[in-house]
Parts: sequence; structure tokens; C-alpha cells
Amino acid sequence: MELLNLLKRKHVKFTEIEKCGVYLKKQWEDNFAGHLSDKEKKDIFLHGDGCICGYLWHVFSYQKRSCLVGNEAEKAFNDMNKNKLYVFYQFSDDILILENAENLKASDLTDESDIYVVDKDFNWTYVVTHEKDWCGPYFSKRDVQI
Repeated sequence: MELLNLLKRKHVKFTEIEKCGVYLKKQWEDNFAGHLSDKEKKDIFLHGDGCICGYLWHVFSYQKRSCLVGNEAEKAFNDMNKNKLYVFYQFSDDILILENAENLKASDLTDESDIYVVDKDFNWTYVVTHEKDWCGPYFSKRDVQI
């Protein structure tokens, strides 16, 4: 995984944990999409439904939560305290716990797809989607809603 090599080069301490992604995704959803009803979540395809893949970042692309987009999102992420972070991918149950990640920048994640970065307390999140020129990246704080 290229991200792991990058983290090593940047001297970011990381721990890989298998099969905790479901738990972490649920926490992310509770903190960043918890204000939506089940119907609203279904309407924006937050979860998979038949042949349609669900994406948690739809809360941003469907404008159901305030966020920064593009260069503004990247700048906000770069400016955040990144001492301890959780990182997960939309379609993986594995997670990374990062420590001392201050050197991690938005430009380091440009080639990633459907990756979610969140601080240890779920106060903020940064998301890079697979829709590079269409959706995202996104940055949002938990305490800011539309």
C-alpha cells in the first residue's frame, strides 16, 4: 500500500487494525450524518442499496452538511492538529491509527480514493473521493451543520 510507504517516509507512527472499519464508519456516520433521518440517508445513498454503492461522503455532495470543498478543504486539513488520527476507506474493514501525523498534508492523499481521515475525537474530517474532478475533497467540523 503506497500510503503506508508515504507514512514511513514522513515518520508518521501508524498501527493497522483489521476488521474495525464497520465500527469506525458507524462512529463517523453518527458524528457527521447523525442529524439525518433514515429516509434522508436513503435518499442520498449514504449506504449501499442493491446495485448502487453507498458513500458516507454523500452527506457532503448532497449538501446535507456544511463543508469546505476543493482547495479550501485542503487548506483546512493542512492547518489542523494531526497528532492522532483515524484513517479508513469506504470499501475496507481495515483502519489505520496515525500518531504524530503533523507532516501529513492534503497533497499526500491526492492519489487515494474514498479515504476518510478523522481526528481521534471525531471533531473534524477530511475526505478524498474517487470523483476527483467532480466531488471533493471535503473538510467538515462536527459542530457545524447546515
